[in-house]
Amino acid sequence: MVLAVVAGLAVSTVPAQAAPEPPPPGQSHRQPGYGPERNQVAATDAAPQLRAATAGENRQRGDHRGYPRQTELRTYPADPSDKSIKLGLSPYHALAPKLNELQQRSNRISVEVAGQSGLGRDLYLVTLTAPETSAQSWIQEHWRDKIENDPGRAARDAALRNGYKTPVWINNNIHGNEWEGTDGALRVIEYLATTNDKAALELLKRNRIYLNLTANPDGRVAGTRANASGFDMNRDFVTASQPETRAMREMVLGKQPVMMLDEHGYVENTLIEPTTPPHGQNYDFDLYLKHGYENGLAMEKAVQALGHPEAAKPEIPFRDYEPGVWDGWAPIYTAQYSMYHGAVSYTIEVPQRVNNDAYHLPAEELQRRSKINTDVVEATIRTTIDYANTHRTELIDNQIEIFRRGAAGEPQRQLPDGFVPGFGPEDRYTTEFPRAYVIPAGDGQRSAPAAARLVDHLVANDVRVQRAEQDFQLAGRSYPAGSYIVDMHQPKRALANVMLETGADISGKVEVMYDISGWSHRLLWGASVDISKSDAPNVRVTSVTAAAPTGGVDAAPGQDLALAVRDGKDVLAVNTLLGQGRPVHQQADGSVVVPASERVAVLEVAKNLGVRFTAAPAGERGPLMRKPVLAGAVAADELLVLRELGFEVRPVSTQVLNNGFDLSRVDALFVSSGLNYRELNASAKNSVKRLFQRGGVITRGATGAAFNTEAGLLPVTAVAGREDANGVVSVTNGTGPIGSGAPESSFVYSPLWFTGLGAGVTAEQRYAQENPLAAGHWLPNEQGQGPAQAAGAASVVSGVDESGAKTVLFGTEPLFRAHPKGLYAQVGKAVFWATTR
Repeated sequence: MVLAVVAGLAVSTVPAQAAPEPPPPGQSHRQPGYGPERNQVAATDAAPQLRAATAGENRQRGDHRGYPRQTELRTYPADPSDKSIKLGLSPYHALAPKLNELQQRSNRISVEVAGQSGLGRDLYLVTLTAPETSAQSWIQEHWRDKIENDPGRAARDAALRNGYKTPVWINNNIHGNEWEGTDGALRVIEYLATTNDKAALELLKRNRIYLNLTANPDGRVAGTRANASGFDMNRDFVTASQPETRAMREMVLGKQPVMMLDEHGYVENTLIEPTTPPHGQNYDFDLYLKHGYENGLAMEKAVQALGHPEAAKPEIPFRDYEPGVWDGWAPIYTAQYSMYHGAVSYTIEVPQRVNNDAYHLPAEELQRRSKINTDVVEATIRTTIDYANTHRTELIDNQIEIFRRGAAGEPQRQLPDGFVPGFGPEDRYTTEFPRAYVIPAGDGQRSAPAAARLVDHLVANDVRVQRAEQDFQLAGRSYPAGSYIVDMHQPKRALANVMLETGADISGKVEVMYDISGWSHRLLWGASVDISKSDAPNVRVTSVTAAAPTGGVDAAPGQDLALAVRDGKDVLAVNTLLGQGRPVHQQADGSVVVPASERVAVLEVAKNLGVRFTAAPAGERGPLMRKPVLAGAVAADELLVLRELGFEVRPVSTQVLNNGFDLSRVDALFVSSGLNYRELNASAKNSVKRLFQRGGVITRGATGAAFNTEAGLLPVTAVAGREDANGVVSVTNGTGPIGSGAPESSFVYSPLWFTGLGAGVTAEQRYAQENPLAAGHWLPNEQGQGPAQAAGAASVVSGVDESGAKTVLFGTEPLFRAHPKGLYAQVGKAVFWATTR
């Protein structure tokens, strides 16, 4: 193979604490062994910001400059605390100097700053290719666009098929304490940038190799799986809540790789995708699996050829694992997301554990293990580059065909048994693509800010959205001009559909799932979205690059102004007005009213946040509100969202309260992680009880329900479902201040429901009377508690205890990984209600 000699060349590096790991096969992410559990460990504030980036942002799409595109990278002070040092690996501060040196030595390497981490560290996109003039680069970009946007003609373009440089993308170190991807990539980078081997030079004339050197520099330095905000970014791709994830998304969209690797650790012997079933039902799986399996076998041979006994028997889940243990269902992972952009994708898990408890081994042993892992990384990269080079025409045709089927609206192919060895009935997952989705404007839209956010998100993911220029009818419904249409005859229809369809209840298909099994931007992001199964839109449209503005005031001067709190932007608008000292009245249904005298301030907030105020009906005004201050024993994702909603949140935990944290200036306690009432000392309990007498309590999940019981708040019984149960659920909403106006879908993970509701307790929301699971994986637990037992039971309750504390208990997951954005308002209304007297 062309790059076989790379294995013996190691880039010199400066000779790295740890965090949670993926569970072993068959083990739930909520079971012991997966590090901090959402109900056990509270969030903490992120570390202080590093100095601002100076290199600027390089947008990855539509760049026609020639190659090399070299950047003199800013360098960082040496950080002896960098956790990679102990492993003999490259600390973050050594990366820029090394890349600067290679750029000085070679015209085959380009380094661009693709963005910044949460703490402001630069993200390095390295490109390896033979030099190109700007004209040559332009034709490459023209061909890339043609493959996606005109795939029928691309398939017949002989010059394209002969001259297009095959793009391969290697993503490294997305989990900060899985270090070796970066170092294996550095070896390949140095070799290809400096070798005189004729075969390698020819390879670079026909290929572009893109490497994201470290996707998580903050985690690399700190030795944590998550980034500085506490997010596992390999669960973030269809939400894109993190700056690092958005940078990776731009790499995928801009470079449109035909193959990609996401380098991870640690699975004994090495793990090489493809996955077990269930497979994502929106894929053109035939166009993935043939090359996915063949190159998987090639990587296995390359790893075995290293001669390391620790990597002698690589594991290919499709071949070796039971269904569900390492599935390819969710689009939240780097590899699975990349498939929707035309890539044959892999997650690679190198074999020798060096993080978590293993990090405390002697440095000599850790460095021995890291050397093995780096060899494995290098072998998988080398093999994949060679495979892409050898099979370039087939892979280009493969990507063209993915986009051609989407644009033509063709049905998915039914694959025969034995399509590849081992393929059988358990591997068949398909869906029926609708003809179009419509995001209505006007009175048919539940929330204009939610609709605008959804449209912008679809566009950011390269989904084509159009806006109707006139009124029209579709599938028996009438829509006003300004409504948005997602015509499903488009190249990336699979990505559009995986975001907008309901999903599937796969509880009966497999016993376990690796991670979440349900998500739906249509059902969970708060916007009204209609489906046209077979009718095509017939109306003049314009292509959308950004959603139209939605903010405004629909009331005459002199009228009081009302805001229905239906979206997170509405919550932020209320907090903004309260923060300015404006008088805001809370109504019984959770909406708010602002006096007409505040019209100028309201207009500014409406314009900036895209919310819409209407004329308030005549009648009694509710109590005046004030901007709440929260003490939050919450998970990292919840902390991020609560602050995005404009709340001041002061992180707490059992230990923080026992250390004397002052609750006297706090209006409510939010409990979901890291706080055990029984473990509070006497002083802390007294402080909490004093808060009950003047403030509120909001809880989520098992930790929150236990706090409610132990503190003697609401008289309810919390019933727990299976720990790994998760998905989109159907709900019915009450008319109280929290349930009123909420979406008819919610999200659960380790679902709870409440029975035995005592006096004064209101069911703000209930699970649907029939099977509440719309999409996901929810089986009964050992006690027989499952969806049938949850049906009709309360999922969210509120009430006032004997001390006067207003309390809200969530059995759902309304802030989960910053994804179910349509549920944020429900949490905001709970906080407002609990803190308003």
